[in-house]
This record gives sequence, C-alpha cells and structure tokens, in this order.
Amino acid sequence: MIAEQSRRDFIENLGKGGAFLLGFSFLPARSLAKAGEEVAASFEPNVFVSIEPSGKVNIVCHFSEMGQRVRTSVGQVIADELEADWKHVNVVQAMGDEKYGSQNTDGSRSIRNNLPRLRKAGATGRVMLEQAAANRWGVDVSECKAELSEVVHAKSGKKIGFGALVADAAKLEVPDQDSLKLKDRKDWRYIGKAVDSVDDAGVVQGTNVFGQDIRLDGMKYAVIARPPVVFGKASSFDASKALAVAGVERVEELPVLEGNAGMKPVGGIAVIAENTWSAIKGRRALEIEWEDGANATYDSEVYRKELEEAVKGPGDVLRSEGDVDAALASSEKRVVRDYYMAHLAHATMEPPAAAATPRGEGVEIWTSTQNPQAIQQNGPGYLGVKQEDIVVNVAFLGGGFGRKSKADFALEAAWLAKKIDGPVKVVWTREDDIRHCYYHSCNAQRFEAGIDKEGKVTALLARSAYPGISSTFNSAAENPGSFELDLGFKDNAFYVPHMRLENPKAKGHVRIGWLRSVCNIFHAFGAQTFADELAAELGRDPKDFLLELIGPDRDIDLTQTKNPYGNYGDTIERHPVNTGRLSHVTREAAKMAGWGRKLPKRRGLGVAAHRSFLTYVATVMEVEVSESGNVKVVGIWTAADAGTIVNLDAVNAQCEGGAIFGISCALGEITAKAGRIQQSNYHDYLVARMAETPITSEVKVIESDAYPAGVGEPATPPAAPAFCNAIFAATGKRIRSLPIGNQLRA
Repeated sequence: MIAEQSRRDFIENLGKGGAFLLGFSFLPARSLAKAGEEVAASFEPNVFVSIEPSGKVNIVCHFSEMGQRVRTSVGQVIADELEADWKHVNVVQAMGDEKYGSQNTDGSRSIRNNLPRLRKAGATGRVMLEQAAANRWGVDVSECKAELSEVVHAKSGKKIGFGALVADAAKLEVPDQDSLKLKDRKDWRYIGKAVDSVDDAGVVQGTNVFGQDIRLDGMKYAVIARPPVVFGKASSFDASKALAVAGVERVEELPVLEGNAGMKPVGGIAVIAENTWSAIKGRRALEIEWEDGANATYDSEVYRKELEEAVKGPGDVLRSEGDVDAALASSEKRVVRDYYMAHLAHATMEPPAAAATPRGEGVEIWTSTQNPQAIQQNGPGYLGVKQEDIVVNVAFLGGGFGRKSKADFALEAAWLAKKIDGPVKVVWTREDDIRHCYYHSCNAQRFEAGIDKEGKVTALLARSAYPGISSTFNSAAENPGSFELDLGFKDNAFYVPHMRLENPKAKGHVRIGWLRSVCNIFHAFGAQTFADELAAELGRDPKDFLLELIGPDRDIDLTQTKNPYGNYGDTIERHPVNTGRLSHVTREAAKMAGWGRKLPKRRGLGVAAHRSFLTYVATVMEVEVSESGNVKVVGIWTAADAGTIVNLDAVNAQCEGGAIFGISCALGEITAKAGRIQQSNYHDYLVARMAETPITSEVKVIESDAYPAGVGEPATPPAAPAFCNAIFAATGKRIRSLPIGNQLRA
C-alpha cells in the first residue's frame, strides 16, 4: 500500500527494478500515529509537511506539475503559514493516495479548492514548533513567534532553528484545526508574490523526469495498434511478420470492454520489443482485420450539417426570462447568426507514456498523469487487482490540457506488465495521440436578437448543440451533462430583458473529453462574436457596445435554470456571477491596448470578455492581415480578475499561455471520414506557430481580496473571439466558423 511505503523502501524498490528519477523527489508523508524510530528523525505534523533535523523543510505537492507552477504555489502557501525560509524549502511530489483528498489536477481548482487547507497545514507546523520552543525555554507560547525557519522569543531575543526543535515538536499533540489562527493577509510573505518556479532549473538542466523519460531495469517497450474507429475491435490478426522484426519479442491483444470504456483502454494489439523503434516497426508489420462497429459511419462534415440543422429548431429550455417570442415578434430589427467550431485535440508536446511493473499481487506505475487516483479507481475492473495494490508515481507532464487526467494509457502499461510479468513502457507516438484522443466536442450555435427603435437589444434566443462528455461514459446520452451547459452558456452575462437558452439533442461518435476551459471555448466564441456582430450591425464601437450589453453591475440570478447551476463546484454565495467584475476587466484590457487609437491599414483590434472557472478575463487582440490573407498577431492585452492569487508570475504566464492556446483553438481541426480521424501530426493538426503568436503580450492581474478562483483555463475562451473580431476590424471579413483555415483567402 502507498501509505506504508517509506522513502527508504521506495529507493530500495527502485534498485530492484525501478527507476531512480533524477531531480524528482518522492516522499510519502506519514501520520504521527505511526511514528517510530525513523519518524522521530523528522517532524511531520501532517501529510504535507516534513522538517528534518538539518532544518530542511519538505513540502509535499499532491497535484501534478505540467508547467502551471502548482508545485511552486503549493510550496508558497504552506511555507508562508509555516514561516519557513524559502531557501530551506524542498518541494516533493506525492504519489497517488486518497489520504491527500482529490489529486485531480484539472478544472483550475488546485489552489481555489485547497488554499484554506494548505494554509492550515503550514500553520499546524508553525504552532507546534512555537509550542516546542516555549516548552524548552519555559515561557508562555504567546511570547514565541516563528520567523524564517526560526522561533524567536520576543522578550529575550533568543532564537532557535526549526531543525533543533524537530524531536520536541514530534512529541506534541496536533492542534485542533478549527482553533488555528492563520496569518493576516498583510503579513503574507510569499502568497500573492512572484516567486520563481522550483522546477525551472530542472527543466533547463534536463534533470526533471517526464513520462517519456522513465526507464526501469529490464524494461521492455510497447506500442499499440488501436482500433481506427473508436470502440471497434480486431476481428483477426496475424503477428508473424511483426515477430520477425529484429527486437520484437511478443505480441499481445488487449481486452475489449463491453460498452463505452470511459477512462479505460479501448483495446488493440500491442507489440512488445527491446526498444521503441523495433516496437514501431513491428506494429507496422502487423496484419489486422478490424471490425469497425457502430461509429464506422461517422463523417464530421455530415454531422456538422446535422448540428447546424438542429439549432434551427427548439431544444431543451435551460434558462428562460421574459417572453422571447413576443419580444422578437415586436422588435424593430432581428439579427440571426450561426456559428460552428470543429473538434479539437489536446496535442500536448509530450504524447502519453506510462511504465509499469508487477508488485506482488498488484502493479506499480510511473506516468505523467493529471489524476493518479483515476488510475487507481479505474484499475481494479480492468486489471483484476485491488485498488490499494495499484501504486502510482507521478512524473512531470509535458503538457496536459485535460488529456492526461484519463487513465487509459497508464492502464495499458499496467495490463501489459501483468501479462508479461515484467516491466514495460507503453509509448504513444504523436500519431497515436492525435488519432486516439478524447476530443474537444464540435459545436453549432444559433443566436437571434431582437432590437428596438433605440438600438437596444431587447430579446435574445440562443441555441447550442454538441455531443457531450457524458457520451464517453454513456453511449445512449443525447445531451451534454448539466455541468457542461453551465460552462459559458447558462450563465450568459448579457443584460437582455427577454432571454431563452436552449440545447437541442446530439449524440457522440468519438470519445469526448475535457480540454482546457472545456465548453467555454465555443460558448465564448459564439456569444462574443455575436456581440461584435451586433455592434457592427448598429454602427457602434465594439468595446462600448459590449459593455452596454453586459449592462449594470449586478449578480446574475441563476436560480431558475434547468438543473441547478453548478458554478464550477463552488457556492454562488462565495462566487456570484458578477457583471461588474466582467465590465471592469473589459475596460482595463481596452485601456492597456490603447483602444480607439488610429491603426494602419489592414490592422484591427478585437475585444472579448468571459467568465469561466470563477475568473473574469477580457482580451484585446491586435492583428495585421496581409493582402494574401496571412494573419499576424501584433499584440494581446489581457486583464484578469481571479480573486486572491498565490503566484503572480504563474498567473501572468497562465494568461499568456492560455491566450496562445485560444489562438490554436481557432486554427486546429479534427475531422473524421468513415469513423477514422484524418489528422495525424502537427503538419495537418495546426497549433499556433511563432508567426501566430503575439509580438507584444501584456497581462494585468486585478488586485482582489475575493475568494481565489481558477487561473489555468480562463484566458483561453475570450482569445478566439477576440482574434476573429480583430480580423473583422482589419478586413471586414467575418469569421463564424472555426478553424479559420482559408476563409481569408476566399
């Protein structure tokens, strides 16, 4: 079991067939209840903090690092409340273990859901160290205060380092968590500051170990021929030619699960070899007859037409205010627009990879995962082992974006390790990743607005149709899950007296998964492009009209929506949908960009604003479009209000990276013919290259003492509409369908 494995045991296990991960610490924290001779050598007030006699402070990060600096941020929070000197802090990576609570590094919630408990983790250690010092000096604890890895006695000026107090503090009772006094905001030492990433040096030096870097003694390499049509299967195969390839040792067929696999593997034929190249060559030599199954007829272009037809008719009413039909009928002017967005892939720089080896009755896994617990939870039914016998070690991730929160690639490695009774690494090629992804859903939207004689929008009818993530887990699903419809659709922020939002039915034909900012991507594209279109229709300045459409500062009442509004898992009392904050970031982004300035010919500014993951972001983008239709992004200006933040540099970086990711969302496209994905690599699945990234990028983070919100995803949704609105301002050409493709050359 994970909780029983000490650091010493872990290193010993590595020597018996594991990998010593340079620059990457695994230190499972243990409870004081199990303290023995080994534990007495350090002070561990909880699963997140361990202080050694040397004064070294080990802080456990239970989330996964994929460039968002969560390891640094977790370290900042705990070190601040602990009053540890940052130069003595070492951040170590947690293994998959339910004792940490949720380890799912997804949904921009690592900090916003954990800030109070992480602060208490640090404060617990501080209080116990102060008590240990007070006991040693024979003084009242109120006279003792921790400062920068020392405890200071205020009256005498005596000081003692944390390391010297380890043995004494380890004997104390852990204080009641509700009685802890946390630091005042004004006394924060690290929280809210720009602290350098603890992982930068390892990235530069090449010592940080990613999933594709993992090596185990005696390890074999496997690549898998997966069904070309999702949920298909091999009806027969001939492995003789594959086995004739030098280095290939065996071929194994993975099990095919009944029904939708969810997060589990979809089957396939694995070629196991001495090295990756032999395995790839062996896979090419396989002769397989595929039974394509129910999704063999999937044609994404035909399906697009079905979705576009669906939004012309009624759907499930999700939110209704006023009398839309009457208001539209009596309006002076009606504007109807349709929008479409194609499937997208995560296309992370590092394709999935996982290594595994048998451990007793169970299996031990090393992988770049966003959610080690998902592997443990999905493993028993697939592997035939107990959940507690699945050990998961978390490596660095070369990008995640939601793809690596799935368990499939890790379970492939685990199943093969059990099958061959030895260590094996499953390597996904780029082509595997693009063609066997959990895709971002395609989407069609229709917006219809009624405008009165004064040019005011009095009615809004919006429909959004798309296959939901729910279809990946339930093939009978015909509508997205309620939480998906919450993401930028049900919480429409426009100030329109008559509004109705509808969702027509749509079934899935590929695996749909969550991708950075999920449904907010296409919902922001539709709503913010439509706002820009209405401004053009009325001859209004787009920024001024958007602010008018958002309307007066208020909290939007979403109590009457179909199914309760999920609010990203938080309460509406803590995080109301507030239009004042949305308007504020819009004004700030416009000010940063110098909105209204005179621009050269074929240059334009576009604006978009959106709330997602409880954070408010506005983006202004400036583009230059050549006569031949080539687009250059001159600048991006982003204003973000994420409430209380932990690492200023990380928030700035996430806003910059999120905006560039949003540009990629306007460029990339996944299509299918006869159920088969047509794209395979970066040459035909486009992401933003250097030419499409901004010359200038500026971010303003709004200072706030509001509850913390998410920062990893919210800058992505407004980027694509701001991009396309800027193209319109530069050329007069309106982009209503993504990807942009050759529309500017038409």
